[in-house]
Amino acid sequence: MDKEGFVSKVHRKKPHLKPMPRHIQKSNAGKSVIRSRVEHVFADQKSKTGLFIRTVGISRATMRIGLANIVYNMRRLLFLERLNASA
Repeated sequence: MDKEGFVSKVHRKKPHLKPMPRHIQKSNAGKSVIRSRVEHVFADQKSKTGLFIRTVGISRATMRIGLANIVYNMRRLLFLERLNASA
């Protein structure tokens, strides 16, 4: 990953029988913020739209995921517009 310029987004474990170092705690906390935002989108798509990809071919699966993303973005936009209008 380092050779290609990617950075790992996986949490690091606590050392066995030792306290978690402060810099690792801060790193894990930052990764958790990003993960929670992304996981909420997937959870919404799965629960509200019943997203379950079972297609033949990557192009159909890509299209289905793309449409689910568009629906999520439209629903989110409507929610934010209503929220802004009431304020």
